[in-house]
Amino acid sequence: MKEMFLRTAQFMGACEEHEAVDAVLAGVPMDFTASFRPGSRTAPQEVRNVSYVLEEYSFYQKKSLTDLRYYDAGDLVLPYGNVAESLNLIEKAATGFFGSGVFPLFLGGEHLISFPIIKACYERYPDLVVVHFDAHADLRCSYEGEGNSHATVMYKVAEMLGKDRLYQFGIRSGTSEEFAYAEQHTKIYPDEIFPALEGVVERLSGTPVYVSLDIDAVDPAFAPGTGTPEPGGCSAREILAAVRAMSSLNVVGMDIVEILPAYDEAQITAVLGAKLVREALLAFAAKI
Repeated sequence: MKEMFLRTAQFMGACEEHEAVDAVLAGVPMDFTASFRPGSRTAPQEVRNVSYVLEEYSFYQKKSLTDLRYYDAGDLVLPYGNVAESLNLIEKAATGFFGSGVFPLFLGGEHLISFPIIKACYERYPDLVVVHFDAHADLRCSYEGEGNSHATVMYKVAEMLGKDRLYQFGIRSGTSEEFAYAEQHTKIYPDEIFPALEGVVERLSGTPVYVSLDIDAVDPAFAPGTGTPEPGGCSAREILAAVRAMSSLNVVGMDIVEILPAYDEAQITAVLGAKLVREALLAFAAKI
């Protein structure tokens, strides 16, 4: 497994050794299907670099990363431009993490990386439910003739999992066909996170949950560094609260995707990403 990754910078407080850890952080630097702004493949390293501006202690949760053993595996080495082989390698790496019993947190990269990860998670947890935060529905069956796209990722997930096992929050952009599909096949809460999330948390108690968080769920006023910004989203405070609101759930894995450092004024999106990593590790890692 280690030979699949390249380690350079590390997230704050990460262990030097990968044995006997509670969680693993893995970068997935792929942005090969980006349709507006490419460059999210540089996000994992940027999030690591800015993580040191934060405290390891979360006053929200009264916990510290110093009380948690987690390993930063580095960035998965992918064949640039080869989408099919990259998806295979991502699934292989994710299968290894889910089989090891640790909590894996993946840093993209574009949103398409979520599909092979969720596929590996589903093989491990057949009753899996996915909770998806995003500005975009990502429910196209193809985009510009391509089935493997950041715009098709949640369609692929919904088709794999089956009816009503994909919960979508904050969605405020999509085609009429996507919203019609969602009404029939997913649990969608357009333009909303709270209070809907609170009811879903009660409903999903005990169920294995995978969380996929596209940073563009957040309004670009708070997270400008993303590939497809969509005005009208939630605040940074609200997305952080959403992660903490799921702390009672059996969250078995998570990804944070679509941070784009080249368009990130003053690194504020990367810092938000790093804070989401901290809060997610503290909320979920000890529950696997």
